[in-house]
Amino acid sequence: MRKTTKGRTGQVIAVDTTELMNMLNAGRKSATDIGMAAGAKLQIGRRVLWNVKKVQQYLDEISE
Repeated sequence: MRKTTKGRTGQVIAVDTTELMNMLNAGRKSATDIGMAAGAKLQIGRRVLWNVKKVQQYLDEISE
């Protein structure tokens, strides 16, 4: 299996679970719960990515 490379250019549209945890400053369970509530889960084969735009929209909607 090849290691995933991290080549960031421009705006990020999808992140893995670890990056989602870093973005939200939350643990794995909280990050995945937020991602699922936002409907942001993308599964490509066995890999799970999260749509950053959907997560941001969800957080904007639920914030006071």
